Amino acid sequence: MKLQTAMRDLRKHANSWMIISIIGAAVLMLPIFYVFVSLFYRPNANWQQIKQFLLKDYVVHSLELVFFTGVWTVIIGVSLAWFVSAYDFPMKRFFRWALVLPLAIPPYIAAYTYTNMMSYTGIVQKTLRTKFELTLDQGLFDMMTMRGAVFIFTMFLYPYVYLITRSFLERQSASYIENARLLGKNAFSIFVRVVLPIARPAIIGGSTLVVFEVLNDYGVTSYFGIHTISTAIFQTWFGMYDVQSAMRLAAWLMVGAAGVLITERILRRNRQFSSVTSKSRPLSPKRLKGFYAASVWLLCTLVLAFSFLIPLSQLIVWATWTYKDVLTSKFLELTFNTLSVALTATFIIMVLSLIVANVARFRQPGLSYLLSKGVTAGYSIPGAIIAIGVLGVCIDLDHVLAPVYELMGLGKNPLVISLSIGMGIFGYVVRFMATGYNAVESGFEKVGLKYVEASRILGIGLTKTFFKVDLPLIRGSIISGFILTFVEIIKELPITLLLRPFNFETLATKVYQYAGDEQILEASVPSLFIIALSIISVLIFHQLGKKMD
Repeated sequence: MKLQTAMRDLRKHANSWMIISIIGAAVLMLPIFYVFVSLFYRPNANWQQIKQFLLKDYVVHSLELVFFTGVWTVIIGVSLAWFVSAYDFPMKRFFRWALVLPLAIPPYIAAYTYTNMMSYTGIVQKTLRTKFELTLDQGLFDMMTMRGAVFIFTMFLYPYVYLITRSFLERQSASYIENARLLGKNAFSIFVRVVLPIARPAIIGGSTLVVFEVLNDYGVTSYFGIHTISTAIFQTWFGMYDVQSAMRLAAWLMVGAAGVLITERILRRNRQFSSVTSKSRPLSPKRLKGFYAASVWLLCTLVLAFSFLIPLSQLIVWATWTYKDVLTSKFLELTFNTLSVALTATFIIMVLSLIVANVARFRQPGLSYLLSKGVTAGYSIPGAIIAIGVLGVCIDLDHVLAPVYELMGLGKNPLVISLSIGMGIFGYVVRFMATGYNAVESGFEKVGLKYVEASRILGIGLTKTFFKVDLPLIRGSIISGFILTFVEIIKELPITLLLRPFNFETLATKVYQYAGDEQILEASVPSLFIIALSIISVLIFHQLGKKMD
């Protein structure tokens, strides 16, 4: 039905904006479609071996990581969101935004840092031996286990749950919680019987993002030696040199990601909570005193310390030891490579987001739905899958263009596109289009159509109206989308590792290379550069959010 509605709307309102939007959505969907089609190819001998001896372990380990990380991020994220939203306690205003800062540290950097800190020669055990004369069982400090991976993912991904749940509780839960307080319910009863049910959509939304991040990970699991489907894709591609089997693994991982999305929709169906009035007011926090205030303050302090302050401090110390060896002309080249590809991909994402979102808001629901889902589909799919699909598309495109290459004197069957940085930029655009698009779409929703309609009544065209009216009004949303997208690309590891040209390094791949060579101290400098950019983006985004509220 939606497809038929979209086709009628297309025939009625076709213009250059719509044509660009449809082509853009189709191109972004092509790698995903390419991976999905690989399920119907005849499997080769390598796949039979993988299926018989390895696939079960890959799936079990992936599910184990997803389950335990999901449980702990929900426990920590929802608890912190509840305390920050519903109570006043010492340093609450600081913790409200500071508890988001762990998102600035990519999990793979945290994994390298904590592993070295907890090793026999690391600061933790060394301090215990020298200061307290304690020598404990090494198993207690072994980070390179499933338990260690869950700790890393939990500490550095819980802000997804915390941020979304906190926003929901502060803006939409006041009447429910305050009514429960008037009825004499205690804090625990309110949390269990009121907060958890009404915040279920926010909790599920945040935990879904956590699940996708865990499925997307390659840095943590490969360094810890945990076999997941993402690491299997890399091993099949680079170890067996079997792109076909890697693509089949990617297809099954994509099916699993789609299953997560479908499950999330089913869990939220017919379980939505909305206010009975259009007027909403913020939740009035209740002041905590004495033991309770100290306990909540201590919880927030410990979480922030383990998820941000401790690893950041350790990286800074290491950087003071190694910066002279790392900050060379090669480092400047790494920085230039990182910034150039991130800025290029982000610019493309924001331009296409503006075009598609501007078309979608004027059209019938059918076409708007298809366009928005088409351009944002890549964000719910792990980076390794996107990389496989992009590689397949680019290789086939090189084969199609082979006659043109031959006329240009490049040989009969050269790989031009599939050996260029353009392939990596294409992968970034597919993966992170949703980040820019959602920010732009949110800006358009706040502005509405009244200014545009007034401009059109005055006889001004769609394009001129966009530049004269829309662009200044949604400038804040564009800046927010640009910052978030730019930082996500800088931190991205799987796509960069799989799609980069030969001898092309970025800060993220250099950190991974240092860690693989057991040069953790040298990895601190590029890690701090990535974290600094992320922190700056979080602070700017926080300030923009306060202005928009």
